[in-house]
Amino acid sequence: MVYQVVRQCSRSLANLQVCLDKAVQHAAAKKFDINILLTSRLAPDQHHFIYQVQSACDYVKGAAGWLSGQAPPKHEDNEKTLDEVRERIRKTIAFVESVSEDQYAGASERKVKLSWAPGKVIAGSDYLLQVTIPNVFFHITTAYAILRHNGVDVGKMDFLGAMNFVDG
Repeated sequence: MVYQVVRQCSRSLANLQVCLDKAVQHAAAKKFDINILLTSRLAPDQHHFIYQVQSACDYVKGAAGWLSGQAPPKHEDNEKTLDEVRERIRKTIAFVESVSEDQYAGASERKVKLSWAPGKVIAGSDYLLQVTIPNVFFHITTAYAILRHNGVDVGKMDFLGAMNFVDG
């Protein structure tokens, strides 16, 4: 199940690329620089769009790395342009896709260290359920909301992405 959950988080990150496509179209139609959206936020004390994407990527790659028994790749958090944000998403997805299902064997029992809780560890299953899932979807939802708040025509299906329907 860990493999599927991490893959779904990665898929949700990929759905953000569609939202970015729509943001580019919106900026072009309204004749403003797309970078304005990248530094937008919902509230003065909240982090901007780029930070939301960086954080979502960090939680996705963190889950793929720590739960498969390896260190996740490090990113510099220096993205400033649309192309750099897209590349961050691509690198994160590529890392997740490089981890095979077999590598997650024993993931539930792995102990994960959290940088913000020195001296403490959390079991892999709790890390997935209590840290990864809520944080990935918090940051992706916030990024989506920033775009929507700024008039980008994104909807729920852009957030959800394609679904695997089967015949009933």
